[in-house]
Amino acid sequence: MNNEQKALNLLGMATRAGKLISGEDLTLKQIRVEKAKVVIIANDASDNTRKKISDKCQYYEIPYTVQFSKTELSQAIGKERTIVCLTDGGFAKKIRELLSI
Repeated sequence: MNNEQKALNLLGMATRAGKLISGEDLTLKQIRVEKAKVVIIANDASDNTRKKISDKCQYYEIPYTVQFSKTELSQAIGKERTIVCLTDGGFAKKIRELLSI
């Protein structure tokens, strides 16, 4: 199993543990209150969405990556989403290691 697959599995675990926030508005809120530890944007998100989220992450100095397709992210967490963020330091650290963020 490669690191990307491990990362997707980890997102599923984080979801079940209640440590993952998904969706654009909720993620932006977590970034603003600086609860987001790492943000993942689907690589097929719209340019507008990608720019909005990445600019926010850069402003608040929150690590982010543009990786996985909407389909991959959605399958990993069990609902259709383009943007997810981890609010738990442990999960975030592991994801950053796996994806080299």
